[in-house]
Amino acid sequence: MSAYKPPHIPASEITPEHLYLKRRTLIAGLAAGATFLGAPGAFAAADDLKQGEDLKTVNGPFPAPADRKVTSYEDITHYNNFYEFGTGKEDPYRNSERFQPYPWTFEIGGMVQKPQTVDIETLMTKFPLEDRVYRMRCVEAWSMVIPWVGIPLKSIIDMAEPTGSAKYVAFESVVRPKEMPGQSGFGQPMPWPYVEGLRLDEANHPLTIIAVGLYGKTLLNQSGAPMRLVVPWKYGFKGIKSITKITLTDKQPPNSWNLLQSNEYGFYANVNPDVPHPRWSQASERVIGSGGGFFGGERIPTLKFNGYGDEVASLYAGMDLTANY
Repeated sequence: MSAYKPPHIPASEITPEHLYLKRRTLIAGLAAGATFLGAPGAFAAADDLKQGEDLKTVNGPFPAPADRKVTSYEDITHYNNFYEFGTGKEDPYRNSERFQPYPWTFEIGGMVQKPQTVDIETLMTKFPLEDRVYRMRCVEAWSMVIPWVGIPLKSIIDMAEPTGSAKYVAFESVVRPKEMPGQSGFGQPMPWPYVEGLRLDEANHPLTIIAVGLYGKTLLNQSGAPMRLVVPWKYGFKGIKSITKITLTDKQPPNSWNLLQSNEYGFYANVNPDVPHPRWSQASERVIGSGGGFFGGERIPTLKFNGYGDEVASLYAGMDLTANY
């Protein structure tokens, strides 16, 4: 795997959000003050998490994209695919207020030596919360740049000590029809729970994270609270939200969109501008936040592996990425 070449550009230098800059400055000052005074409570206790609350973070190992501006917090949190709350882009924002993301536990099991149930608040104190500014490319041919806060998925998997037979990681999302209107009534868009999967080497890649926040704050419901998968070289539908189970297995796990429409959505879902969706081209993408309404906005060429080819292309050496879409 080749080393990442571009220079490190901190998120604070490229984000257009003055509020984000002010927040980062405030956090730095609070952290310094707490260290100097020996005072606890500069940040909320892990067992008292609230949505949209500031998190104490550290810089992650990968630089932000030098060629893109960070999408605004408003756009990121108001333009979403989260069918558990409805199929419209604003439905997750409008329909998710009843969802309760805390307290939250998830299971790690399957081919592991130490299966366990993990409390997310405990998890967030066990590992540093890293700032990761990543491109996000939807299979619908639109894109954002999102400043996630997350934990490397490998760190979480390693807690359970996978056996040598494990080859894949399966994920399962929450089912709460009383809190998620897209899961109740007639005409539901897909079977529940939402499921996804990765090869173990993809899951262990340093780019792959479990996000617990964005813009330095805990995730809002519409963004996948309290934890979601982020694999930046794959189309966004791989990013399963509100995860309840992580299972190590020796068989390729199902993923919801492949089960629903196997001719359109494959297991790998690697961003590839040379492989069109059966109903549209993937050669370019519409940049959310660049104006022009739903069908307008700036269009830019799509990058293979979403611009992360130097890091991940070796994972697929010898594979036909047209057949394994």
